[in-house]
Amino acid sequence: MEEKEAAPVAELKEIDAFLKGLLKPEAFRDYGPNGLQVEGRPEVRRIVSGVSASREFIDAGIAAGADLLFVHHGLFWRGQDGRLTGWLGERVRRLMKHDLSLVAYHLPLDAHAEFGNNAQLGLRLGLVADARFGEQDIGFIGPAAGIADAAALAARVEQALARTPLLLPGDGRPLQRIAWCTGGGQGYFEAAIAAGADAFLTGEVSEPQAHLAHETGVAFLACGHHATERYGAPAAAAAVAAHFGLEHRFIEIVNPV
Repeated sequence: MEEKEAAPVAELKEIDAFLKGLLKPEAFRDYGPNGLQVEGRPEVRRIVSGVSASREFIDAGIAAGADLLFVHHGLFWRGQDGRLTGWLGERVRRLMKHDLSLVAYHLPLDAHAEFGNNAQLGLRLGLVADARFGEQDIGFIGPAAGIADAAALAARVEQALARTPLLLPGDGRPLQRIAWCTGGGQGYFEAAIAAGADAFLTGEVSEPQAHLAHETGVAFLACGHHATERYGAPAAAAAVAAHFGLEHRFIEIVNPV
């Protein structure tokens, strides 16, 4: 009987070092720790990626036979209590019980020029950034690429993300420059306007953005936090898997927000 070839394996510490070199977390002031957040078994054969380290995602990763989970939204955030009780303790307990590692990258994953959330969202919308804006240069901005107006941009978003965005149309001007910042980037709207955007899209909206869109004429599109950040984690995890010859699977946990 022919022996089955063993699955490729990589050391967790080598993957950790590779990701640090790729995403350069030291360059960012972030809201929580980037990199390895929970250390599991030292050898990795299968990586499972997702958007957030929810209990449902962790359980799905366990069922999929993961050795390492890679996410955008990790477990620990600045200002958090930090005690491993309640929902946080339950998540960590599952990881530790199954000797499962968790790696999370937040702003470094938003900003990466190839594998980041902004770059990957732009790819799906047919947008290419030629400049950055906002704090830590997280925001992307580039030519409108033939998208005539805010309504056409909203239609493009709906087709790409299978989600109808909230559109604040501004003054209906023709689009020359489009800016975007995935997730909770509504606070970047003023910086996008200052950078010359005719339209800005992000994940969420707050009350002030409606007034700014009306008063400045710049369109604002809220496209969903989760919906705009579905692409960076699997892109980066796939790059890791390809580099080390490992298995990779993206698991979608539906989130309407």
